[in-house]
Amino acid sequence: MTADLQKLRQQIDALDAEILQKLNERAAFARKVGSLKVGQAYRPEREAEVLLRIKQLNQGPLPDEVAARLFREIMSACLALERPITVSYLGPQGTFSELAAKKHFGEGAELKPQGSIDEVYRSVESNACDFGVIPVENSTEGAVGRSLDLMPQTPLKICGEVLVRIHHHLMASAPLPYDSILKVFSHGQSLAQCHEWLNSNLPQAERIAVASNAEAARRASLEPFTAAVAGEMAATHYGLSVLASNIEDEPNNTTRFLVLGTYEPKLSGRDKTSLVLSAANRSGAVYEMLTPFAQRGVSMSKFESRPSKLAIWEYLFFVDIEGHVENQNVADALAELRKIAGYVKVLGSYPAAVI
Repeated sequence: MTADLQKLRQQIDALDAEILQKLNERAAFARKVGSLKVGQAYRPEREAEVLLRIKQLNQGPLPDEVAARLFREIMSACLALERPITVSYLGPQGTFSELAAKKHFGEGAELKPQGSIDEVYRSVESNACDFGVIPVENSTEGAVGRSLDLMPQTPLKICGEVLVRIHHHLMASAPLPYDSILKVFSHGQSLAQCHEWLNSNLPQAERIAVASNAEAARRASLEPFTAAVAGEMAATHYGLSVLASNIEDEPNNTTRFLVLGTYEPKLSGRDKTSLVLSAANRSGAVYEMLTPFAQRGVSMSKFESRPSKLAIWEYLFFVDIEGHVENQNVADALAELRKIAGYVKVLGSYPAAVI
């Protein structure tokens, strides 16, 4: 070992000791802050402010995203000193929903897999969990219908969002040539997202849709000459060999998840508001509902219709706008909208995804 290398390692060791000391000092301050809080310890708007500030302060060489993720874990660990946050997600272990929950809440949270999206809702509504994480839309395949259909019925509020870049991998219990694979298991949306790759590489394999990608991995771990399309976490959890990586047809394939809870975040400075509306039964009613936002300069990022399921040919409209209900232009637009629309429910105002 050269003298220069030894000196650099000593400097790194000294920095590690200093970082550890500062982390524990921060944890002590966080614990004091926690003792002064009333009610909900987790504040999404505060965490969003911290992560945005870290990205702004960062001067490298660490990328902004990496720096923010490190501080996400620091905050998660500090919060867990008081009481770990319990988070419900669409299971089993190894799903992209679990990945989304870990990305948003960090390793300090206690994650609880559920068998369906309905059970995620119920676990939070019954106070069995503090928060729930549900998939709501994919950039390739569109909306997750069940997630949207339950929103008008729940008392829960959206208090955060998570964006997860989706990479699908082909995996099996052992290395297999493609032409020996008889069945491919995956969630229906994942099969659709890899449709062209599967056509080209596994035209002979039967495609079987299952409840989740993690369930697909579990099935593939048990049945010979089968494979699964799932994420890396599923391969690790079920001990599968990855036969092909990043097989999704769309290179920018991303899924958006929503965080549900009883807490209503305050302004963070970079917020979204989600609504569900129904139009009055008259000509031009849908156009009229959009006018209050346009007149007040409120940007709309989503407008999607779903059957109301209350009557034939009646629809609900799910809308995302930029801003918080406490912003004056948003508040004014909503006040005007309530005079026009047949039904308006604010699903939540929350910080936009930071990492």
